[in-house]
Amino acid sequence: MATAAYTRDQELHWLALLLVPGLGPRSAGLLLQQFRSPEAIFRATPSELEAAGLPGGLARSIASGCTFEEAVRQQEKMAATETVLVPFSDPRYPQRLREIYDPPVALFARGRVELLESLMLAVVGTRRPSPYGVQVAERLSKELAEAGLTIASGMARGIDTAAHKGALSGGGATVAVFGSGLDNIYPAENRRLAEEIAAKGLLVSEFPMSTPAYPQNFPIRNRIVSGMSTGVLVVEGAEHSGSAITARLALEQNREVFAVPGNITSKMSWGPNMLIKEGAHLVQSPQDVIEGLPPEDRIRLRGQRNLFEQQEHPKKGDPAIVPVSGPNRHVAKAVLDALPTDSAINLDDLLTKVENYSSSEVIAVLFELELAGVVRQLPGKNFVKLWVE
Repeated sequence: MATAAYTRDQELHWLALLLVPGLGPRSAGLLLQQFRSPEAIFRATPSELEAAGLPGGLARSIASGCTFEEAVRQQEKMAATETVLVPFSDPRYPQRLREIYDPPVALFARGRVELLESLMLAVVGTRRPSPYGVQVAERLSKELAEAGLTIASGMARGIDTAAHKGALSGGGATVAVFGSGLDNIYPAENRRLAEEIAAKGLLVSEFPMSTPAYPQNFPIRNRIVSGMSTGVLVVEGAEHSGSAITARLALEQNREVFAVPGNITSKMSWGPNMLIKEGAHLVQSPQDVIEGLPPEDRIRLRGQRNLFEQQEHPKKGDPAIVPVSGPNRHVAKAVLDALPTDSAINLDDLLTKVENYSSSEVIAVLFELELAGVVRQLPGKNFVKLWVE
């Protein structure tokens, strides 16, 4: 595993460079190509910087060193949150990310920094998924993480959150890419999840500490999610959604694109269904993803724990056994037969479907099935059958 090889003063110069107002990653990258280091860039005169292609105002701003004071404050905030900087010159900087058109000048990272060198797969999708979409994202992410892939996503509500949780549930690795500073958790309800990822996975952002979650940051963030990854798996999303944008970025970055097909009557299926129509890998099981990876990545996964070669995957939502014994077993089977996996059903409607049994029997069985991990209760007394083995 590579380690950082730069001093605190060098870190300060990297921070000062990425804090320069109006200096985007593309322009910063071109400057680094010519001057080789941030220190050399700040030693250059305005005329030398202009000769390198910068506008006069930007050249003078850099030469003035006006961002060093804020860079010191950034170092203090990083120390307080155990955040480290991984600049472009750092050997830990993801190799795939170096190859995109506009790689970040540096990454702020908190957690297992070594995961930047791991083989990542992006899992993305809508912020308003169906119960089935959540199940699919969790299940696929769990098994792909168990197979040795690091699951990368954007920490957003919905499919992103399900992907991170799925990877963690199987003891696997996950990387969350923020559209804000790492000390500004967004959305707020994911604070606990962010802390868990910081402990077991990795939080990443190109945005300085304390940067708010501005809407324009998220499309910018998406190029990192796809850029670090060998491929992008889309689970639900509208035709012009953020996940569709990430898939387009993946194609531009020469990454593999995978998609889970969905109900043709649902707008949330338009995105992945269109991607499949245009040539994306259709995913019905984790093995479809493994088989669609580039040959060198499949070789890299060899020798790691791979559940796909050891088990036959059951039909979605069709438990092999009914995890309830005794007199309630028949009630449990009737309830499982009545519960859908692709949508939730209200308790009143469920009681109508299993009218041969009393409401008290059904409610008791639902509680047992929920404890067994076969059924999940959603807000409003709605229930859905989980995709289980």
